[in-house]
Amino acid sequence: MLKHVIAIALSTAALSACATAVPPVEVTRFHLGDPARTGTVAVREMPDNPDVGLEFRTYANAVARELQGVGFTEAPDAASAYVAYVGFRRGFRPGGQGTDRPVSVGVGGGVGSGGFSGAGVGIGINLSGRPKDIVTTQLHVQIRRRSDSATIWEGRAIGEAREGTPAAQPGIAAAKLASALIGGYPGESGRTITVR
Repeated sequence: MLKHVIAIALSTAALSACATAVPPVEVTRFHLGDPARTGTVAVREMPDNPDVGLEFRTYANAVARELQGVGFTEAPDAASAYVAYVGFRRGFRPGGQGTDRPVSVGVGGGVGSGGFSGAGVGIGINLSGRPKDIVTTQLHVQIRRRSDSATIWEGRAIGEAREGTPAAQPGIAAAKLASALIGGYPGESGRTITVR
């Protein structure tokens, strides 16, 4: 019986963890009228992007894939009709605040005064240890027409995940944010939505 109770408690905790493995993304897009839906595009790093380096290529590749999925064709920089500027930022905040406390599962019982009327065992299982930090990742994309540098579309996507989880890894975060931001392009302008 005790084994079944422990198994159920662990299964419930595991299912809870799976349900939040890929957290929702908050997306805001801006455009005027009906922006271009096809054409050649070069993906470049946004000027003054705060997080420069090798990780940028992960985000740029994710954006390029999503732009191809909505009708654009990637082209060399000088030959493209549009330029998609990509910027991203990752930050950390301490876990353990609000709902980020460690999860505890307990099973217990007691012995009655007249013998074995309610024999039991007490067990405590700490499933998470010290709370992990929360990783916040923001992706910013601007599509500009090359001929006059006018911005035809712009959007931001923000996601959070617990440090050490798959959703906090740069490759998974980049793919999720780019998909949420560019999926449904061009999207409703000026409205913030949650993409699950």
